[in-house]
Amino acid sequence: MAARKRLTPEESRSSALAAARALLIETGPQSVTLKAVAARIGRTHANLLHHFGSASGLQKALAEHLARSVCETIIAAVRASRAGLGSAREVVDLAFDAFDREGAGALTSWMLLTGNEDALDPIISTIHDLVDELAPDEADHGHGAQSIHHDTLTLVLMALGDALIGGALAKSLGLSRDSARERAAAMLEASLARHQQVA
Repeated sequence: MAARKRLTPEESRSSALAAARALLIETGPQSVTLKAVAARIGRTHANLLHHFGSASGLQKALAEHLARSVCETIIAAVRASRAGLGSAREVVDLAFDAFDREGAGALTSWMLLTGNEDALDPIISTIHDLVDELAPDEADHGHGAQSIHHDTLTLVLMALGDALIGGALAKSLGLSRDSARERAAAMLEASLARHQQVA
């Protein structure tokens, strides 16, 4: 039997978060446990306990990991959109996919249901950092920074709501599955147009 490769603490943590993310997407947030993640990466429960402290700590670290990854992607997309290299719809799709296909919506609702609200702090903090990253461009234009805050709040709430009940709600209202994305893209396009007029 081959000796198990010794990982640095950072490699071990990164490997655990990748496995936790895969479990979240494949089988839902309830499956993101220290035992399941340890089994997936061939480590011991004690090893993960050392890195995360508890299942709650693992979920909090996963929330932070997901939020950072999502926000970095959205920042790049917004910058591209402002430079005329991408569309508002691409930004919207990235945000909606993060909450739906990447599991952030399910993880958020699971943490709320299990009373682990403080685990949402990294998501809120990272989204706030995203807004701060985007808002300086707007700071010289009066209400521009406030507009970015409103747009971000609306986009995140729409993406989260769509991930949780968008499919069923759209179907019951006789709307296409993409209706919420279309509305969000229209909102963002209007906001970008206002930004360009002021600039």
